[in-house]
Amino acid sequence: MKTITIEHLTKRYGEQSAVADLSLEIDEGSVCGLLGPNGSGKTTTFKCLLGLARPTSGTLAVHGAPVTPHTFETLAYVPERNTLYEWMMVFELFNLYKRTYKKYDAARAAELAALFKLDSRKRIERLSKGQQTAVALTLAFATRPDVLVLDEPASGLDPIFQRVVLDLIIDAAAGGATVLFSSHQIGQVERAADRVAIMKDGRLVLDGNVDTLKGEEKIVEAVFDGDAFAPNGLATDPRVRRIERNGRILRAYVRNDSADVVRRLEALGPKAISVYDLSLEDIFLGAVSDTAARNGEGI
Repeated sequence: MKTITIEHLTKRYGEQSAVADLSLEIDEGSVCGLLGPNGSGKTTTFKCLLGLARPTSGTLAVHGAPVTPHTFETLAYVPERNTLYEWMMVFELFNLYKRTYKKYDAARAAELAALFKLDSRKRIERLSKGQQTAVALTLAFATRPDVLVLDEPASGLDPIFQRVVLDLIIDAAAGGATVLFSSHQIGQVERAADRVAIMKDGRLVLDGNVDTLKGEEKIVEAVFDGDAFAPNGLATDPRVRRIERNGRILRAYVRNDSADVVRRLEALGPKAISVYDLSLEDIFLGAVSDTAARNGEGI
């Protein structure tokens, strides 16, 4: 069952396209990590999905219908920038949510506040950026939402609390919630997400299951004594999707039969040669790199 559906979303500001013809579907109970360089359109996509910005064209739906105020009874959104009432104390904000959201779980809020080590008697304006993020996350998860849209949810948090956030995301999905989140820290997405969507210049350039994408290729890395070596046409080998060359290091991204590519590189006399599995960072860099780099132009 599709929880989030985005079809041919385009959002323009004047002559500039922030998002261009984006289509994306996210299954119920899935965790989808939305990745992209700064300015790629991730936050604009979130705003259009949630009705906070009007799309130029396209359709967006949560549980098969456009977002309305009623949707936020079961959907929680944590933006990258703080939108909390800064003049309130933490406990006052918790009480406001208790009166506003039918599914608000006060015991869960208290548990998460203790987990994040929040001082409920402090005003929001006196909290650090990371503590304000923790408050927003506590409120979001305490409403027991069916859908979570999180824009850089670990921003400003130290590594210990970043791990807490990832565990909360994974736990929510295990309980049936659908999570769409963005992060500049690719390792966070790799740990928490089962699905990844990568944007560049407002367009979706890659979308798929994380484990499937990681299993599609191997990296063959060779290190040479000097940088004066010729790969002898390896870039035109149909098994090689991309070649990177940086000084004495050559990396070939190989779709299949990496052993034969290893043998071809060994014939060039490298100091060392290794074969690695793809990481999500490798997948991301390959998806957003320039066309010339992807095609091995000049090698």
